[in-house]
Amino acid sequence: MPLSLLDEYRRSLKIIEVEEPVDLAVYRPLGFLLVKAIFRTSITPNQITVFSIFVGLLAGLGYGLGRRSTIVAGALLLAFSIVLDCADGQLARLKKNGTRFGRLLDGLVDYAVDLSVCIGLAVGLAPDVHRWKWVLLLLAVAATYIVHSAVLDFYRSRFIDAVEGPSVQSDDEVYRSVLEELAALGTARKRTARKIFLKMYLRYGEMQKRLTFRKADAGSVSGIDPDEYRRRHKAAMRGWSWLGGSTANTLFIVSTLAGRIDLFFWGIIVAANLWAVIMYVVQARIDRTAAREAVT
Repeated sequence: MPLSLLDEYRRSLKIIEVEEPVDLAVYRPLGFLLVKAIFRTSITPNQITVFSIFVGLLAGLGYGLGRRSTIVAGALLLAFSIVLDCADGQLARLKKNGTRFGRLLDGLVDYAVDLSVCIGLAVGLAPDVHRWKWVLLLLAVAATYIVHSAVLDFYRSRFIDAVEGPSVQSDDEVYRSVLEELAALGTARKRTARKIFLKMYLRYGEMQKRLTFRKADAGSVSGIDPDEYRRRHKAAMRGWSWLGGSTANTLFIVSTLAGRIDLFFWGIIVAANLWAVIMYVVQARIDRTAAREAVT
């Protein structure tokens, strides 16, 4: 790959520490190829995001039909949806045309796609007997995924804010701007769908705060030396990245294609939760040390 092209690929990525390993190995390179193919067109990142949701819904349908051929098609569509989910951000970073709405919309993609796939799994792959056990397992997987995604999003955003500086809009700033927009919309009946969407984002932000060790101002990274923050937190950030959606979905794809969906349940409910507990302990120690040093 020519050096200029390699540099362009690197510019399409987030900070390397916050990227999931499976994204760097598979989905980001494929997403970059897609971005290069459409770069000079009028296609926007938000359009790619919406298309990725549509592809993810088709993946859920493939799993829901329950035949071997449709399951394979569903797995391939799910993988393609992940590529698209990577490509929208890569295109936005290269064209520098990302928007706040795009950021919020991108956060919706994973939940919409995973909900579709979970429903497809329950309908198409669950045995007729003891179906309630599958429902309980799927609920446990869904709860695990929501918690892991919220915590990962928080620490990922905090890391990017600290390392890249105030030029990047932080989640706190987005949160405040959403509050301001909701206040401006008031109680008018117009744009009801947008108000619902913004309220969902606010609830998600509040859940993040409850799930992390953040106190009144724990999310603030102002005044922190970026290099020092990166050195102190990069190992933990790489650890958190293993709890990302691309990693979970890749395990799901491999497990269903192998006919061993039990591996997915064990991986998410047991292994991923155990890893999350370890990361909570590690992150808490890092944050307490940083807080003590800030005081002294």
